[in-house]
Parts: sequence; structure tokens; C-alpha cells
Amino acid sequence: MRHLLTLIMFVSLSIGNLAGQGSNQTPSADALARAVTIYRDTFGTPHVFGKSDASTVFGLAYAQAEDNFAQVEEDFALAIGRGAEIYGSELIDEDRLNRSLEIERFAKSDYDALDPKMRGLCDAFAAGITFYLQHHPNVHPKLLTRIEAWYPLAFIRYSYYQHGFARDPKLGSSPLLTSHGFDSVEFQNGSNGWVIAPSRSATGHAMLFIDPHLPFFGRKQVYEAHIHSDEGWDFSGYARFGFPFPYVGHNRNIGWASTDNDADSVDGYAEHFDDPKNPLSYRYGDSHKLAEEHTEVILVKTSNGAEPRTFRMLRTIHGPILTSFEGHPVAVRLPKYDSHGWLPEWYEMTHARNLAELKAALSHLDMLFGNIMSADRDGNIFYVYNAAVPRRDEQFDWSHPVDGSDPRTEWKGYYSFEKLPQLTNPATGWMESCNTSPFFLTSSGNPDPKDYPKYMVREAGPEANNPRGRASQRILGTTTRFSFDDWKKAVFDTHVTMADELLPEWLAALRKSAMDSTVAEAVDELERWDHRSTADFCGDDSLHFVASCHLAHKSGNARNF
Repeated sequence: MRHLLTLIMFVSLSIGNLAGQGSNQTPSADALARAVTIYRDTFGTPHVFGKSDASTVFGLAYAQAEDNFAQVEEDFALAIGRGAEIYGSELIDEDRLNRSLEIERFAKSDYDALDPKMRGLCDAFAAGITFYLQHHPNVHPKLLTRIEAWYPLAFIRYSYYQHGFARDPKLGSSPLLTSHGFDSVEFQNGSNGWVIAPSRSATGHAMLFIDPHLPFFGRKQVYEAHIHSDEGWDFSGYARFGFPFPYVGHNRNIGWASTDNDADSVDGYAEHFDDPKNPLSYRYGDSHKLAEEHTEVILVKTSNGAEPRTFRMLRTIHGPILTSFEGHPVAVRLPKYDSHGWLPEWYEMTHARNLAELKAALSHLDMLFGNIMSADRDGNIFYVYNAAVPRRDEQFDWSHPVDGSDPRTEWKGYYSFEKLPQLTNPATGWMESCNTSPFFLTSSGNPDPKDYPKYMVREAGPEANNPRGRASQRILGTTTRFSFDDWKKAVFDTHVTMADELLPEWLAALRKSAMDSTVAEAVDELERWDHRSTADFCGDDSLHFVASCHLAHKSGNARNF
């Protein structure tokens, strides 16, 4: 995409020019620095051009550190269970959960299991951050003076296992080891994705849109970048601070959006430690097994310096003990926790040249969750309810922890990619994915919930078709053809779909009730309203709010719109 660079204002930083400034640089770091250039466009977005994949990743690491080293360091510190060393006792529970999951051990194992190419990218990323620090002595790390190559792998595990799967609502909220604050797609976190086929596009090309609802600050913020390697890697999209390369976006031939789904991929196992002579012995079938025990020392920042706290951790064959259920310790089984493939799958996805190659990359199921919706240069549009979903015995209730002593509760592998809800080139020519359900993608021809086990998809009922999804279905289903300008405008549509759904009944009920003059005035105004939300929507006297609250009080059914 070099021709695009003629269209942007260059704020050019050639890292190679810095290579001679430090006498203690390793040859490999110097060589990588000489082989990469970072261009920044008028928005400050880095366009990283390297002679090799490794030099490109080195440059991206440098750009991330240049833009927000503090966030990179914090992400890595939290990922290796050392948050309490920076923030004190408020992070003890987070570090305990991290150590229980043994993220450091597994991340190091991930690194060792990677092929030389992937290990080289991790090495280059760590070297790029280290290079930045060595050439910016005015930047002072709070904790991490040396960046290890396995840190990005730890941050991937931390982001998705510790702050995702380990907080699965079915595990309950026992404070035994986990900390507070369960994230769920039912809350305010969420993202929107749209795709249309050429039949709906005035350009004759498929079009894709993603609106990621992610924070501006903290570990979840995303980092936009364009990477280009002379080895043939060319991808634009977003990563997180601490990820070695973008993983959602597009190359020349295909792009995809990713929105969180709520696939049921985690289970708790209530363990029976019933041998008073051996506290590590737990029942399994007709015999017993021994839990693995390890001790973790967590350093906690205090006014007197870092103080050590010691914690005992247990792990059974099902996973670490993290919580409790009905008086029993619960081991949490996490999907593909022994797998090492998340980063290689992303790499393969970013190299896909068409839909078939994207599907082949996704079929590894090492990107463990997320609705993936794509469009390619050939005009194909595609959706998959991507997830590593275990095969389970359906005679058990998997909505709560199951009996860990019963061998029948063991997982029986994972559903293959082909068995997941998915849809390719629907006749309607459009799909939406707004943390809704795979059964409400479009107006007809959706996957049939009867074809999938009930525990696979938790967004199955009508309530899963949330307001964002319903608004998207209205926009996409009623627009015959989009120009690119239409497409851009549609994403800022201000029509309030829930007003269409709720106000007729509400206002009719209000008209039949006794109203004072203020409420009557509000009802009149709501009836005149065009159902569009604008900056002056509520007016100075907030009459809309008064009317809706009045009805909610009368009906006992308060809902926001």
C-alpha cells in the first residue's frame, strides 16, 4: 500500500537513524532498527514499513511505546501478576487470580511451543520496546526495566482468560479467589458490526463496518496501525497496547469485524476433598486423585516499601480452584488452556487472501470467542459464531458447576468449526452482529437454533436481540442500496428504534390515565416527536423524561430508550 503514502502528511521517523546512538545495542536490535521506518499520517496513526515481518513488529512495538509506554508497561505488569507492586493492596485479588491461573508459566510454555517464525516476532516486539527505552532515558518505567519476549503472550492470556473466561457468570461471585466486577455482553460493553453484499452496494463491492465499544484508556483500549512487510504482510487494523500486531481489520483482499459473543466455553467442577488424612486428596470416580499445590509470593506496595504476601494455590485435573459452590471448592476448566495457538491464528488470518483462507485460519479455533463477520474482494460476506465450545453430556445442567467427582462430566473434545452457527452470502444481502444472536443476523435464512446444542449459544432468546441489533436490522433491512456516503451516514443514524416500539402503547395508556398539566404537555410533545435523538432532544424542562417516568411508575415496568 505504498501508493497510499502519497496521500498523507509524513511525520516520518526512521528508527534506523537512531541505531547508532547507543553503544550497548545488540546487533539484532540494530539490524531490526535499520530495516524499518514509521510514517505517521495526519491523525498520528503509525504506518510501519519493514523489510521483514520481524522488523515490522519491532517498529510497531517502538510506535506503541512512543505513543503510550505507560500503558504498555501497565498491561504487561498486570499480565504477569505484579499489579500490586505498582498499585498496592487494591490489586492483590487480581494478582492472586493471575497466579492461580499460572499465566506466567503457561505464557512461557506458549513461547517455547511457537515455531521459530512466531518466536522471532515475539523477540522483535520485546526488542522494539527495549530499544525505545534505551533511546529515551527520560522515560522511567514504574516496574519493568526489562521486557521479556513472552510478555505479549501473557497479556493475551490475561486479557481473555483472566478478564474473560475466569469471570464467567455461571461460576457465581464467591470472593474465595476471584475479584469483583464480572464483565458481560449484557452490560454496557459491546460492539456493532455490519456487512452488505454487492447486491446492496451502489459501488458493486461488499462493504464492512465495525464500531468497537472499547474504552479510551486502560488495558482494553485499542491501538490503530498499518503494518507492511516486504515479505508480503500488509494489514491495517487495531491491536491492544502490548499485542505484537493488529488482529482485527483488513488487508488488500479481505476484512473482518469482531464483536464479543457469549458462547458457553467454561465450566466449574465442584471438587470433593473428603480424605481427612490427606488434604490434597479429592474424590474422582471410585478412587481419589491428588491436587497440585503451589505457593505464590505477591509483593504489595505499601508506605514502607514492597511487602511480601504468601498464598497457597490448588489445581485439580479440571483446572485451578478459583471459587466455591454449595460448600465445595470449584475448579474452573478453561477452553484450550493448554493450547498455544492464539497468536499463530491471528497471523494466519491477517495473511488470508480470500474467504476460504480466512475460514481455514479460523478453523483452528484458537481465537477462542467472538462473532467474526467478513467481506472480501470477491464480494463474499460471511459470519461465524466463533468459539471453542466443549462437547458435553447434555444430561447435566451446565448452567452451574457440575460434580467434579463424576467422570461423565468430562469434556469430549470441542465442536468443529463447521458445527458452529454461521452464514455465508445470505439471500438478503446483509447481516448485523451487535452482540446479538447468531439466530438474528438478518431478516431471513438465519441459522436455526434447533441445529445446535442448547448450551452452545447463550444469546438464543428474543431478549438477545438487543436495541442496537434491532436498530441495525431496521437500517440494513429497509435500505435497498448504499453508496459509500450513505454507509458512512447510516452509522450515525439517530432514529430511536425503541421509541417506535414502546411509545404507542405508553402514550395510549397515559391518555387513559389521570394526568396533570405537566404530564399532559409532555405527552403532547412526545406525540409530536419524530423519534430522533438530537442534542436538544429533552428540551430545557425534560418533559420526555417526566412522561416516561410517570408511565413507568404507573405500569411498574421502567425501561430506558
